Amino acid sequence: MILNEVAQGLRPIAEGVEWFEALPEDEQRKVLHALVLFCGQARACEEDVPESIARSGIRPTHTPAVMLMRWRFGMEGLPSYELTKSFRLLIALFSIADARRRRLYCAG
Repeated sequence: MILNEVAQGLRPIAEGVEWFEALPEDEQRKVLHALVLFCGQARACEEDVPESIARSGIRPTHTPAVMLMRWRFGMEGLPSYELTKSFRLLIALFSIADARRRRLYCAG
């Protein structure tokens, strides 16, 4: 529920990051895996990547951004210091794809 609320702008990203960082590392990795699934369900596409990187606030040279630019997922396998960056990036991607999905398929 928190992930959807952050992605829809009902909760600020800072609150989402705070929640994520308070989780044990194994739970953080599970959240990242779930976010990848949510992005797929929301029909994220490669064209969403540049905007996702810009919205996330991470640099395009950070590992999660480089992975996403190559349309590679699996951020949950990255070292612990990359997990928050991955969270920010995947939430941004989910937000973009979900907004488009809602606009196109949930109208009315």
